[in-house]
Amino acid sequence: MARARAAVKPASTQKQKTFEKPITVLVKLRYLLYLPEKYDKSDKKWPLLVFLHGAGEAGGPEKDLNVVKTHGPPKILEHKKDFPFIVVSPQAPTRPWNVDAVNALIDDVMATYRVDSDRVYLTGLSMGGYGTWALAAAHPERFAAAVPICGGGEPAWAPRLKKLPLWVFHGAKDRIVLPGESKRMVEAVKKAGGNVKLTIYPDVGHDSWTDTYNDPELYKWLLEQKRAK
Repeated sequence: MARARAAVKPASTQKQKTFEKPITVLVKLRYLLYLPEKYDKSDKKWPLLVFLHGAGEAGGPEKDLNVVKTHGPPKILEHKKDFPFIVVSPQAPTRPWNVDAVNALIDDVMATYRVDSDRVYLTGLSMGGYGTWALAAAHPERFAAAVPICGGGEPAWAPRLKKLPLWVFHGAKDRIVLPGESKRMVEAVKKAGGNVKLTIYPDVGHDSWTDTYNDPELYKWLLEQKRAK
């Protein structure tokens, strides 16, 4: 009895290839800049605080840049003149945040102004909280600390964040971004051996940023953090 022949797989006519080439992408961000009152009075280098707003303030050139002052540090700076940081508050032209664009903006600000490169801090709320997690994970070596508020991210980023001091905030009654988004990131960073603090406001909804940014302890904590060598 003749044996059945095994089917012969025809040789593929397609070859596997890899393409790699650096490309240049044009990015453009409008932003608010605050310089401390004493900035021009010495050659001192100053800590830099980068603030990422939420979805409600996003928009292209047709949207007033002043809407970025609705919440957070830009709002506080309208009546507080002795803030001990250079503050950069960009406006996202679209949703979500383009972390590469923000990173390029930070490069430009640091090349233009007297920034202490060991004290660059990142914070943001809601969409900006997500942006804070994403940018911190993409460039953890750049920052001295990060403060994501009512945001979230990918737990797989945790190993990249384990050396970065993090203080995370969320409202327990938030129904727009559920508190579990922050909690799962905090747990992942802790499991990776990271340095992370979590504050949950028990009676607060989505607006967990007002209490956070109005608390002097936040800025005291930030100024205690320096970039890991």
